[in-house]
Amino acid sequence: MRRLLLMVLIAAACDNGPHPYQWNLPANFPEPIVPADNPMTKEKVALGRYLFYDKQLSGNGTMSCSSCHQQALAFTDGKTTPMGSTGQVLSRNAMNIGNIAYYNYLGWANPLLNTIEEQMLVPMFGDAPIELGMAESVDTILGRFRADAMYRQMFAAAYPGESDPFNIANIVKALGCFERTLITGNSPYDRFEAGDSTAMSASAQNGLMLFNTEKYDCYHCHAGTNFTTAFVSKNTPNAPRDFRNDGIYNVGGMGAYPPNNTGLYGFTAFSNDMGKFRIPTLRNIALTAPYFHDGSAATLDDVLDSYGHGGRLITSGPYAGDGSTSPHRDPLVKPIDITDQERTDIKAFFDALTDMDFITNPEFSDPFQ
Repeated sequence: MRRLLLMVLIAAACDNGPHPYQWNLPANFPEPIVPADNPMTKEKVALGRYLFYDKQLSGNGTMSCSSCHQQALAFTDGKTTPMGSTGQVLSRNAMNIGNIAYYNYLGWANPLLNTIEEQMLVPMFGDAPIELGMAESVDTILGRFRADAMYRQMFAAAYPGESDPFNIANIVKALGCFERTLITGNSPYDRFEAGDSTAMSASAQNGLMLFNTEKYDCYHCHAGTNFTTAFVSKNTPNAPRDFRNDGIYNVGGMGAYPPNNTGLYGFTAFSNDMGKFRIPTLRNIALTAPYFHDGSAATLDDVLDSYGHGGRLITSGPYAGDGSTSPHRDPLVKPIDITDQERTDIKAFFDALTDMDFITNPEFSDPFQ
């Protein structure tokens, strides 16, 4: 019945052509940048939501975008690193894609991916490792959608005037439009900043104060609207390239990182770029464990231990080393004497960055459920 109703609504929409998407942004959020060749429309957003949750998008029909980006976990997957559709394990932790519309670089350490549409091609067609595994199955995948009456109407509504709208470019555009709508900005912290003095506990307020002190220096990297310097908007379309080494590894005492996870160095081959990664948002951080680019920190306490030491100390194993002595460690990462009360307060502040509306918003949910 729900599917039939959707088809009726789509058919009605087709009579009037695409409808521009109307942003419903938090009060302090600027409008995101939208590529000129992929304007936001309600029809593309609706199609993109279905495609995001549809396992037919993978070569073998076993995996969707949502397999690694689950709404209840702030669009992460709770795993150290994800597994692709063919069973290959990825080397990077699944990123929180809330507010993805505002990033100037997509992915953990690729300086070449500047838009959602560009980044999307990596999980779609990458083969080292395979994620969605679409490379050898494009015709099969397009055939699946073309054979579905609901999708025939949705593609026609999203791309009117095209005799055959079933192509990868249109799938990418629809997914990009949907992902740009994944805005998160109604946490207790946001309500507190808007003037509700009761929105955060006293402990969380103290944690916010500590966050912004020179002792902790968190605010230098986790800055602004999205708690990251990797931020652009329609008002500020340019931002500096800001990748940082947090001293998570110091293999061999010379600052090396595990060979499959060298960060920006993997693209530039400049020694000073070893271990540099994009700064992730802290929004919904209480829901997005495990942490770091490779998911190697199981809890927020592990993360705080690493920063408290001024870099992570690994005492045994193939990646043993003291990150605090790494020659590539960012100077802002320095030892911090964290008291038990301060740890409690900072974690309370992190909890206050959880946006419950975001993880329960039906507009972002699985339409097949």
